[in-house]
Amino acid sequence: MDLVQGTLDVLILKALTWGPRHGYAVARWIEHTSQSLQVLDGALYTSLHRMEVRGWVSASWGISDKSRRAKFYTLTPAGRKRLSAEAADWGEYVAAVGRVLKATTHRV
Repeated sequence: MDLVQGTLDVLILKALTWGPRHGYAVARWIEHTSQSLQVLDGALYTSLHRMEVRGWVSASWGISDKSRRAKFYTLTPAGRKRLSAEAADWGEYVAAVGRVLKATTHRV
């Protein structure tokens, strides 16, 4: 299933709440947890870079579990604040769409 535009950032921020992860691990976590969303590499790394510039994540080089050099991303305090705000907005959005989809009348 394709991601709705604007959702990748919040999913990445959530993936980083448990500690540093490299990009591949972030994508796999989202795919595994969602059981249906597919994260494209180009979109993932564009999003990670944008969030690094905005100060929502920090990055440092390390060694992956496969003994390869990888860039690890860590959620910053600003990123935690952003995640909290985005999660609240998404909750409201999902509830509003749910109300529309469950509507049983055409009246205003």
